[in-house]
Order: sequence, then C-alpha cells, then structure tokens
Amino acid sequence: IVVLGAVELPPLRAMAEEIPLDIVYEDDDLAVINKAAGMMVHAGAGPTEEHRNRGTLVNALLHRFGKLSGVGGELRPGIVHRLDKNTSGLIVVAKNDETHRRLAAQFAAREVKKTYLALAHGWMKQDRGTIRSPISRDRVRRTRMTTGGEGGREAITHYAVQRRMDSRLGKFSLLEVQIDTGRTHQIRVHLASLRHPVVGDTLYGAPRQLQAKDGTSCSLGRNFLHAAELRFVHPRSREALSFSRGLPAELASFLAGLES
Repeated sequence: IVVLGAVELPPLRAMAEEIPLDIVYEDDDLAVINKAAGMMVHAGAGPTEEHRNRGTLVNALLHRFGKLSGVGGELRPGIVHRLDKNTSGLIVVAKNDETHRRLAAQFAAREVKKTYLALAHGWMKQDRGTIRSPISRDRVRRTRMTTGGEGGREAITHYAVQRRMDSRLGKFSLLEVQIDTGRTHQIRVHLASLRHPVVGDTLYGAPRQLQAKDGTSCSLGRNFLHAAELRFVHPRSREALSFSRGLPAELASFLAGLES
C-alpha cells in the first residue's frame, strides 16, 4: 500500500481553558506555579487534537492571567523553562516580554537554583555525587534521551542521598537533586545511566509494577520526581526569591507505604 501526500494534522495552538492552578506566588511580572503531574506544560505530540492541545499548563495560564509574554512564540506564551509531563513541582512563568528575557538570561547564566526530590531504585554507592555525562537524543528510540550517543550536550546533575530504604518491594534511595543545566529528561537519564532509574519511570528502565516476595505488587502511575525548590532574582525588583513545595499527596503516601 502506498499513500501519497503529506499528513495534515490539526495545527497546535494555545487556548484558554478553565483548569485549576496551584499558584504559589504572583505579581505584575511573573507567577510561580506548583504544577501537578500528568499536565503537559504546552501543546505537543499526541494521537488526536484533544491529546495535543487540551489540558496544558499554558491553557490554564491563559484562562487565569489572560496575557503572557510572547518571547517563546504563540505555542509557549509565558514559558521560560519546562517540567516533564509526569514531573510535579515549581515552575516560573513570565507575564511580559522583558521579564521573560531577564529570567531566560538567569537560566542561561545558571543563576536559577532548582532542587528536586527523586526516589531511585537501589542504593546509591555514594552519599553524594555529580553526574556529568553529556545528553543527546536516542537515535533508535526517538522519545528517549541517552548518555551513550555522540555529540551530546553538556549536562550536570548533583545528588545527595536523604534516606536509604529496604522495603518488602526492594531497596530505594530518596535523593535531593540539583541541576546546573536543563536538558530534556536530564535527571531521569542521568540516574538511569547509573542503573538507578527513577521509580515509575518506565521509559528509562523502571519496572511498571513493584513486586514483593509474597506475591503482592503495586505501581505508582507517575515518575517519583518533584521540583521542590526554586530560587531566582526578581527581574524588576532584584529581590532574591525562594519558593518550596513538599511532595504531593500521592508521592508522600507512596513513600510512607514503603517506609512502613
């Protein structure tokens, strides 16, 4: 069978949708949002227009604020940086172009400090460490990134073990992670490269089901990765701002279950 002609998909677009937002901070220039897991930051890939364009953070922001910065283009108004769909936590958005440019400059200069909480499979050999493996697109599985390809971009991840757990579902390490760079899937790829994938991250080798010796099993349904802290300088006032949000209920409950 030969199909001639290009596939014409409906155009991606940002649209206002009434979606609840957890607004941590807001002023005339910017807002800090605690994003829930399962929400894409902006419209992207998907089998249908509904999957591609609906339910995004951008859509919720447009409904809540009306106007955002246009530096990122029509598809990404206000978006200075991103979080993966199944990663929860803090993200800053810009309401005007000048704020966007100044925040982007802070990110480029590595002046913005981001701290994540991650639960990894197994026990880390060291209490703390730094991973510096370059990251590139996987040439075979295009939805993945890899540390094993050629021409990768610089990526730096620092981790510190908060707790080691030996549960009926296996051994786990709760990590505090800071990143100097913001590559796609960076924390997930780097931890997987050490053979300690993030719990729930089936794309990078984590099992879909956690199996106990007594035959019982459970699954998380998302990645155990949360952007817990965000620090930057306000572009207008030059005030140092710091925000934090603890683990969402589903991660806190999962962690408590392992520890018990």
